[in-house]
Amino acid sequence: MLAGLAAIAIATFPAAALAEEPLRWQYSPDQFQPFWQADVVQRESVLFVRDPQTGEARASVLFPIREILSVQDASGAVTYEPGVDYQHTAGSREIVVPAKSQVVTKAAADLRRPANSQRHRLTHRDGKGEILFGGKLEYHQMQTWITYSKASNDWPVAMPSFDASALPNTIARLQQGRPLSIVLLGDSISTGCNASAWGGGAPFQPAYQDLLKQHLAAHYKSSVELTNLAVGGTSTPWGLTQMPKVVEAKPDLILLAFGMNDSAGRSAEEYGENISRMIATARESLPDVEFILIAPMLGNRDWTTLKHDVFPQYRDQLASLCEPGIALADMTSVWHEMLERKQDHDLTGNGVNHPNDFGHRVYAQVLSALLIDER
Repeated sequence: MLAGLAAIAIATFPAAALAEEPLRWQYSPDQFQPFWQADVVQRESVLFVRDPQTGEARASVLFPIREILSVQDASGAVTYEPGVDYQHTAGSREIVVPAKSQVVTKAAADLRRPANSQRHRLTHRDGKGEILFGGKLEYHQMQTWITYSKASNDWPVAMPSFDASALPNTIARLQQGRPLSIVLLGDSISTGCNASAWGGGAPFQPAYQDLLKQHLAAHYKSSVELTNLAVGGTSTPWGLTQMPKVVEAKPDLILLAFGMNDSAGRSAEEYGENISRMIATARESLPDVEFILIAPMLGNRDWTTLKHDVFPQYRDQLASLCEPGIALADMTSVWHEMLERKQDHDLTGNGVNHPNDFGHRVYAQVLSALLIDER
């Protein structure tokens, strides 16, 4: 489908600056520079929603823009022309797309479907039909990627920072160049859902766990083995049943990444107890194993199924378990702040509860900040 979109752009809009072929993701340490610290934000995702009266479309990025360095379609094949395809006022976070622009835009109605018309029931909070579900790369193909330098760096969320004492065994292994074995246990987010590599489309960016593995191996020049036991649709009770498989892999570090599916009805207390039992069970056989507990991204606030008030409660449960050897990757707070500045459709991979490529990179950046001293 990406090739088809590119072909349409060529035929209809010959002024577009097109690459010879869609970009293919390649590892670069620049991709892992924390967005909250970097002077340049790389390929931040937006989805331009069209005004039905004027035909103009608008979207906002996370930080005020000093200079836009590039605006591209999500495959990397098309680079749009400033002043023609998009407009921006320096110091603003908003980008405006004129009615006759080549940039992909959508009407608000395009992001909805009639009730009971999809495989999953995704009832919109306003009761007017359902949120459009994207099983593969549907949202990816509607989104646009903005690379820009910041006019300011205001980010009020307390972000993770490197502390060797938080995960002493893991950090020691990495710094000494010894092999590191990681096991990931979680739900569909951690299977890699809706990353472009998972969906088989350009630019074929890996999901967050594979990004993390590549970055650790490259930075420390050591062997990093990742065993991914995540399964879509699962929650913490299922995770408890999988601890024998986790222990069997003899990991040095375990990533526990649950909460999205628990949020449909599980109390914070039960969630926290289940995570605590996973930790205790693993340490019965592997007393030196360490953990990163991942507080999940937020699901779409317009989806009625999720109980959105439990996400910060889940995060607090995870934070209460932290001690030397157990660290928190707080994606919940990061996602909350991002949604204060952007719309869910800017960040989503499937419309409801998965990240897109940008979101997977943010996951990897948060995890990397715990494990790599970038100073």
